Amino acid sequence: MARFEERGPRFPTVQPVRVDKIHPRAQALRRIVALIAVVVTIIILLPVFVMGISAFKTRADVMSSPPKVLFRPTLEGFMLLLTERAVVSPARLEELQETAKEGKLSLFERLALDAGMEITGPSAYVFRLRNSVIIAGISTIASVVLGLFAAYAFSRFRLRGKDDLLFFILSTRMLPAVVVTIPLFLMYRQLGLHDKHLGMIILYTVFNLSFSVWLLKGFIDEIPKEYEEAALVDGYTRLQAFFRIVLPQAASGIAATTVFCLIFAWNEYAFALMLTSQRARTAPPSIATMMGRGGIEWSAIAAGSLGFLIPVVIVTFALRKYLLRGITFGAIRG
Repeated sequence: MARFEERGPRFPTVQPVRVDKIHPRAQALRRIVALIAVVVTIIILLPVFVMGISAFKTRADVMSSPPKVLFRPTLEGFMLLLTERAVVSPARLEELQETAKEGKLSLFERLALDAGMEITGPSAYVFRLRNSVIIAGISTIASVVLGLFAAYAFSRFRLRGKDDLLFFILSTRMLPAVVVTIPLFLMYRQLGLHDKHLGMIILYTVFNLSFSVWLLKGFIDEIPKEYEEAALVDGYTRLQAFFRIVLPQAASGIAATTVFCLIFAWNEYAFALMLTSQRARTAPPSIATMMGRGGIEWSAIAAGSLGFLIPVVIVTFALRKYLLRGITFGAIRG
């Protein structure tokens, strides 16, 4: 029998593509850029590093020249920051030393005893740090919530004079805040809002609101309107469509706006210094005015600055996933 060989179309053999190595000049350029980035990062973080190690130094180590890099860490700066102390008499000192031998004193009490002092209570910094948490937290929430609804209205509805309103909102950020401090001080004195938590919350909310509206409007503009139109066709109300469709899509933008508004309200110094005195004063003005016996307690100032920095870092890291998405939102379109 004749053997028939089935022959199909012949395809050319595909040769593996050879990937050339990176050109030596390009590789050297990348290394130079990476080195520059490392150097810039070190320069930027150097003050934070100095502040961090100074918080764990004694007063003698902080004032030493040249500065000490290797030292025995101590919590003396935190003790000076968080407590009020008084010099004790010799009889009371002996009594406290006996109590310390029995192990009944806390770490801060032992540190104060080594300096011949006794802790009489918490310092004003604890109270003012609580004020910072209350004022910055409430004002941030208020500015983000109000800014979200306003941004949605500007993005989705046809408003008469919308461009003029947006420009007016933006214009509130054009003037330096310190310029209006004296008029605000006089107005707050007349309204009874001076040194009040409510006054600072309203002030920080108003100053953050323009930034919040503009930033959130950009995020909401990137969300297709067809999603909401489909939800409205399915029987959702406008408010239900906002909460179930727009809000989840804008989560990254809300997180980014929250972080930036919190940083402003948390770090603000001029208004907190001029418009508060005792009851509503926040931590930033109090850190710069810390005085010890016979001079400035630099270790306590470093400890206060480090403790003041940690909450913002925690919030930023907690929202870093949404923050990175929010910064790059809308940069790449399919």
